[in-house]
Amino acid sequence: MAVIALEGMKFFAHHGVYEEERILGGEYLVDVYIVADTGAAAAEDDLNKTVNYELIHTICDIEMGKASDLIENVLERIMMRIKENVNIIQQLTVKVTKLNPPLGGTVASASIESAFNFTTRCGRCNKGMVCYGDTSCWCNDFRIVHPRTTELVAEEHGSCVCPQCLDYYAG
Repeated sequence: MAVIALEGMKFFAHHGVYEEERILGGEYLVDVYIVADTGAAAAEDDLNKTVNYELIHTICDIEMGKASDLIENVLERIMMRIKENVNIIQQLTVKVTKLNPPLGGTVASASIESAFNFTTRCGRCNKGMVCYGDTSCWCNDFRIVHPRTTELVAEEHGSCVCPQCLDYYAG
């Protein structure tokens, strides 16, 4: 496992509940930490088997460019976009920091940080796996497995199953 970090990404954006914040804008920092298995990428020197820093920065840039009242909303959008676009994430942590928030006094920053852990165990064989637990998860690719098969497996095992066990059921 490795921690891939992009720290101190700086953006000028127009977030805030006050009209002045929306008009004048302000400086923000975004930090992203991704825990992933990078063994194959390292062994094969293959960018397609790891996390592309440029993609992460682009996602943050796009989401920071969409004005929001709350940085909580910005953080949630960044996390969801990263999760949707990078399929090897085991843990994801994102922090959004608003520099010099207008609070009527000297305050260096206000921030919010959130983390998700996507590691779990297969309900059938108990093997460790990554599961996003929503419609972006690999097991919801119905071109591979019929939706009813997924439902039956969930009923029998009470949770998601690994690709090998799902292949077993799909036949």
